[in-house]
Amino acid sequence: MTRRQPKPPTSAAPRPPAPGAGPGALDAAQRAALLAGTHGDPFAVLGPHDGGVRVLLPGARAVTVVGADGSRAPLADDGTGLFSGPAAAARPGAADAYQLDIEWSEARQRVADAYAFGPLLPAASLQGLAAGDWRAALDWLGARPATIDGVAGLRCAVWAPNARRVAVVGDFNSWDPRRHGMRLRHEAGVWELFVPDVAPGMRYKFAVTDATGAVRFKADPHACRAELPPATASLVDDATPYPWTDGDWMRARAGRHAADAPIAIYEVHAGSWLAADGGACPWHQLADKLPAYAASMGFSHIELMPIMEHPFGGSWGYQPLGLFAPSARFGPPAAFAHFVDRCHAAGVGVILDWVPAHFPDDAHGLARFDGTALYEHDDPREGYHPDWHTLVYNLGRAEVRAFMIASALHWLQRFHVDGLRVDAVASMLYRDYSRQPGEWIPNRYGGRENLEAVDFLRTLNQAVREQVPDAMMIAEESTAWPGVTAPVADGGLGFHYKWNMGWMHDTLRYLGEDPVHRKHHHGELTFSMVYAYAERYVLPLSHDEVVHGKGSLLRKMPGDETARFANLRAYLGYMWAHPGKKLLFMGGELAQAIEWNHDAPLDWNLLDDPARKGVQRLVGDLNRLYRDLPALHARDAEPAGFAWVVLDDSDNSVVAFLRTDGAAQLLAISNFTPVARSGYRVGVPLAGRWAEILNTDAGGYGGAGGGNLGQARSGPDPAHGHAQSLTLTLPGLSTLYFLHQGE
Repeated sequence: MTRRQPKPPTSAAPRPPAPGAGPGALDAAQRAALLAGTHGDPFAVLGPHDGGVRVLLPGARAVTVVGADGSRAPLADDGTGLFSGPAAAARPGAADAYQLDIEWSEARQRVADAYAFGPLLPAASLQGLAAGDWRAALDWLGARPATIDGVAGLRCAVWAPNARRVAVVGDFNSWDPRRHGMRLRHEAGVWELFVPDVAPGMRYKFAVTDATGAVRFKADPHACRAELPPATASLVDDATPYPWTDGDWMRARAGRHAADAPIAIYEVHAGSWLAADGGACPWHQLADKLPAYAASMGFSHIELMPIMEHPFGGSWGYQPLGLFAPSARFGPPAAFAHFVDRCHAAGVGVILDWVPAHFPDDAHGLARFDGTALYEHDDPREGYHPDWHTLVYNLGRAEVRAFMIASALHWLQRFHVDGLRVDAVASMLYRDYSRQPGEWIPNRYGGRENLEAVDFLRTLNQAVREQVPDAMMIAEESTAWPGVTAPVADGGLGFHYKWNMGWMHDTLRYLGEDPVHRKHHHGELTFSMVYAYAERYVLPLSHDEVVHGKGSLLRKMPGDETARFANLRAYLGYMWAHPGKKLLFMGGELAQAIEWNHDAPLDWNLLDDPARKGVQRLVGDLNRLYRDLPALHARDAEPAGFAWVVLDDSDNSVVAFLRTDGAAQLLAISNFTPVARSGYRVGVPLAGRWAEILNTDAGGYGGAGGGNLGQARSGPDPAHGHAQSLTLTLPGLSTLYFLHQGE
């Protein structure tokens, strides 16, 4: 690129230096701008010029240019930290031709000159970034350790098109914004600089000067590592690749994510699953225990609530600012990679919650990054979220879309994460989400749909399918938006799965009713099958249902303690038989009595209670049956895999249905009253023996032990449209599974 030249000398300025004499004196305005840290084009005046060197090093005692041949050329100080002078070794574009020997008051430093390096970012990548190419954002933006012209250091690039000036500040320059002003690449609004001799672990930020001259110290939006909150600096990440050992898992995981696979997800908050162990790294603690526990319980995946760096711990990670950095609360990035590796070794996948809908307005973050609404919308009717008091990403900007997609692929590629659960999709899809009339702006057609967000989500899911085709994308979408899991080519959003929020809310509302009243709410239990195949679903019992006064799963159930446990066991049995992948928030398997508290670990001592130990044993057995019996999962997304047997027995609050993979037949039947039903007739499609393979009232689960002595045989009495039927005993508040065993 052509560098901007200094202003022509005024009558008071000295004459231009003779060739080889070194850079001449600056005019007063440029000199003042350098010393004040306001000069917008430091490459025009610093570094190698006219056979010499000019450097700005406030506080230095002496500076000497040392050539590659050992030659030394002391620079003159004008008394302000601006050093200059002739140096035969200094040549533009030859950064390895000389170094600066700097004498400080208490140290001596030998370092390459940051202003001897040419442009860093390829022109094609800059053009791509301006057009929304996530590859350019992923490969070139942020501060990354690099070696250029044989010199090791930090390659920095940041998008701030409306800034008057940007500088890199950090531990390496005493946080002095005068020292490392950056070069503006006008074609993309990107500022760049290579800072030699910056080591991993050093803190840094960008000092951004806006159009008014105000300077803000901003964390790197693309930082891969951050300080432990409440500190806010970015950290230089170690670029050493993690030594992965999960090759077998990665080669086979596509089959584990398919629509016909058994997917049972254990949702975890990394900060409160386990009590902290002194100064040990939380990721290492979790790696030692969580993968083995999840595997022993039969879960196929762990889903982590957002681990991206976030300023406020009480947001549980759902208000992130570091979309490329694992939170320092849990350890460095390499420790997180170790955790994922250990999960894969245990046969357990890892899903991350990821938040592209909004971000907090903390001063060190993305808000008005270059003095303007850059990442967010300027108009609060589009750019402010009334529910969470956060800012909304402007997904109509190509560079913002590139930033977000780069973040998603960063987690999937660098950390071998198996999938992303995309948070708050509904808030992205509708311009009037949580807004009153007059508080939102219609789209260009006058509608409420957010067309830019729709385009972004489609582009995101296409990029993931192209780059990481065996990873999962899961939407938390709470409305009836059509085609969330339909292919983009067919007009859908392109997700693999969608949380079935309707199922969760309806069934929890039903279970919250006193059993004597449930017959009046029977439709809440069965309605989900009306739309069960409209999308590919995950059935979630998530963290959102056990906080903010909603009560734990156990406390949602009516009746005395014995009835609560029986209700919960019956509900879990119903859920695991219902079509759809499964998700259970941590503590649900312990039947915790109190709500989840993000500041306290799970109460593992609860397992001393036989009733709670029984619920844990039930969840493990449900997962294993779900995994081992294709009838329970192989046709999750196909209507042919399900058939109602008893749909309308609201008076008895009984439902029964068949699950099949086309060969095996499994009957699931639930009694949601405390009244045992003896002699209950249920039609079945096949004659012979039906083994009772699960009974939530079994003594081993904490129940009363009622049931059918392990089996039932069909008789020739027609019922429910079938020529054969079973006569069963249904314990009160129970779910039973029967597997056909043949004639």
